[in-house]
Amino acid sequence: MSFTTDMKEEITKKDINRIEALNELSSFIRFTGQIKKNRIILVMENASVARRIYKDIKHNFGVNIKITIRIQKRFRIKQIYILEIADKVEKILESLNIKHNGKNILPSDNFLDTDEEKISYLRGAFLAAGSVNNPSTGGYHLEFSSNLKKDGLYISNLLKEFNISSKVIKRNNKYMTYVKSSEMISDIIKMFGAINSLFFFEDIRIYRDHKNMVNRLNNCEISNQERIIKTGIKQLEDIEYLKSHDLLGLLDESTREAVHYRELYPETSLSELADIISKETGHNIGKSGVNHYFIKVKKLVEKHKNSTKKKT
Repeated sequence: MSFTTDMKEEITKKDINRIEALNELSSFIRFTGQIKKNRIILVMENASVARRIYKDIKHNFGVNIKITIRIQKRFRIKQIYILEIADKVEKILESLNIKHNGKNILPSDNFLDTDEEKISYLRGAFLAAGSVNNPSTGGYHLEFSSNLKKDGLYISNLLKEFNISSKVIKRNNKYMTYVKSSEMISDIIKMFGAINSLFFFEDIRIYRDHKNMVNRLNNCEISNQERIIKTGIKQLEDIEYLKSHDLLGLLDESTREAVHYRELYPETSLSELADIISKETGHNIGKSGVNHYFIKVKKLVEKHKNSTKKKT
């Protein structure tokens, strides 16, 4: 099963009160329901979700619900659950704050007051038309699908009230309200009460974040090492130039000492070279001091090269 399926099954096992059930039903019917010939038709693939919706409608409205199970063999075999309600349709829709024109469900109005109502509405939308990537197999992505742009924006605004940023885009004939931030997806899973799914998501997120941090540190270390090697090679080239032109005698004693230790330790960093010189000579010197000596070496090389060019 997919992570989305597991999460939805966990959500449906969570006990809710009547207010939560009604708001959950309101968004579920809005996001996946059809109204045909004064009937409400709900089509879903998840058996646990179908049981939850059936139970909530039956418990709150006491109507008969026709259940049809179909086997779909497109790409892979799966069961499709169809709930059809023909009794008290107008009363149900009115109780759930759902307006329609006899065929299509109209955009949602702002009828939610408390955080409890808003969360249950979001939860119903997720059960109806939501999905979340498995964090161990892909990037972080959670989305809600809606038929109307206004409903997609409504979901986005509700999420914003819980400090969750989302975007709404059109994909084919649907509108997608999606969240990319791993921390915010984690907040949504927690908000829906899917604790086992939250633990799984967090374990994978921590592992991936740790792995990314290690990779960044390794890349940084490799980059630093390459820079140290390049610096050492350039300093050795300058030293060789001074030797070949018999110019080392023009350097002061401390600089010649630094040159000597650079030749002995060609792959060390300036900081490491400073420590070695300090320990072996008893003269305390820091990284900046060693760097200052090699600036003198470089300037002497450049000065000699420039004077040679002028003569030619």
